[in-house]
Amino acid sequence: MEYTQLGRSGLSVSRICLGTMNFGPETTEADAHSIMDSAHASGLNFFDTANVYGGKVGEGITEQIVGRWFAQGGGRREKTVLATKMYGGMGDWPNERYCSALNIRRACDASLKRLQTDYIDLYQMHHIDRATPFDEVWEAMEVLRQQGKILYVGSSNFAGWNLAQAQEAAKARHFLGLVSEQSIYNLLTRWVELEVLPAAIAYGIGVIPWSPLHGGLLSGAIRKERENVGVRTTKGRSGEGLEAHRPALEAYEALCAEIGEDPAGVGLAWLLSREGVTAPIVGPRTQAQLDGALHAVEITLTQETLDTLDEIFPAPGPNGSKPAPEAYAW
Repeated sequence: MEYTQLGRSGLSVSRICLGTMNFGPETTEADAHSIMDSAHASGLNFFDTANVYGGKVGEGITEQIVGRWFAQGGGRREKTVLATKMYGGMGDWPNERYCSALNIRRACDASLKRLQTDYIDLYQMHHIDRATPFDEVWEAMEVLRQQGKILYVGSSNFAGWNLAQAQEAAKARHFLGLVSEQSIYNLLTRWVELEVLPAAIAYGIGVIPWSPLHGGLLSGAIRKERENVGVRTTKGRSGEGLEAHRPALEAYEALCAEIGEDPAGVGLAWLLSREGVTAPIVGPRTQAQLDGALHAVEITLTQETLDTLDEIFPAPGPNGSKPAPEAYAW
């Protein structure tokens, strides 16, 4: 396993982040525990979860599964850089959601209880809260850090100007501010390259891409359709995406076959090659999916392959090969 620092922090994390969203709804607790053990055995130390994961509002089922795994001991908690998130509704009352100081405090305490730990390494806002000023957010996070309940703060689904807002407000308070941002980012969804990625790089915020394979479309969806496997990628929204992007996906899978690598591994390797990216979040439902994701760290894409990927999946904007504002202006 390879490691890097999370943004400008001194925290060392694996280049692959284990996402746990499937633990509970798609993956049994026993299998989830086995996957987490295997992740540690492979050197993967960065785990991501959220208080809303699990499929039942207010119960935090996925955090509970992770917590019971920690409770088994054996250094499981100590070896893990634990990231969780708050923002989404955990109940029907007004202050059981978003980023007020009240909900930040309550949500953190509830996550700690479910996770069976006394601190969270990376506490993330799951979405921008446009109604709560950053002075309030940072004051609440400062208190949690002083109490030893959290060590670092991250964001998710922030716009580039939200990152700037957050960091300037933190700077005025002499607070470290954000060290990470979770954004949807993959070969099919490159919008963050316009503003989010440049802002993150400028402020020393590590980008942690979620949905790195675009719901499975970049994991060999055409081949799976042909072989009548991978039903999840050929029905519903994924099926619509498959039809919308079929020509590009066919060219992509042909390229992967040419270089002798699995499409999922290439999609993750491409993200790992991007400046500012810390670790893609992979959400395996099975051990085999985790094994495939771990192999991505070993893949080195040639410049010729990277150029071909840019041709198949162009960057956003009429001049997408250039950074903003040149990507969409002169």
